[in-house]
Amino acid sequence: MSGFVVGLTGGIASGKSAVAREFAARGVHVADADVAARAAVAPGSEGLSELVAAFGGGILDAAGALDRAAMRRRIFEDDAARRALEAIVHPRVRAALQAECSAAPGPYAVAAIPLLAEGGGRKAYPWLARILVVDAPVETQRARLLARDGIDAALADRMIGAQATRAQRLAIADDVLANTGTLEELAAHVASLDRLYRALAAAGTAG
Repeated sequence: MSGFVVGLTGGIASGKSAVAREFAARGVHVADADVAARAAVAPGSEGLSELVAAFGGGILDAAGALDRAAMRRRIFEDDAARRALEAIVHPRVRAALQAECSAAPGPYAVAAIPLLAEGGGRKAYPWLARILVVDAPVETQRARLLARDGIDAALADRMIGAQATRAQRLAIADDVLANTGTLEELAAHVASLDRLYRALAAAGTAG
């Protein structure tokens, strides 16, 4: 049972997935909010039924699963629709992550939550002992998005702008991993944080 949970977050293309893989390679259980979100609206789930009740059957594909592209179109630039979606999905994601981390083996667990700052931060996730923000300058995020997704600069800027600002993420951080170097440097940073979190978990403190 892991009573000590670290929330892992960061902006798009900051390197969150690479950091999560490094923790997992050290035997740390990583619970993924994106996986929990998909499960929350899987075919036959209460979450999907609530979405259909709120938005209508047009959000389903031919197989009866959530048509994610159609859902994105419904909530794009419609704050009321986005809030309605979040009110259905987010509580289920939070509960699933907490349950998964509580049941995880090892001295601590990591909850990878890309939209932690946007989703209420510490107030929404009071069970997080620490929050680790993977940080990269906006220019670095943009360059990585252009290379990774093959998109143009305008779309990259819109994707970055749709998230919390760098300052808003840093404001909720207990720990910051500046991911601007090599994969070897990233691994060394994670190794240091792993030692810290194991020590804090053993001491029963958030630091």
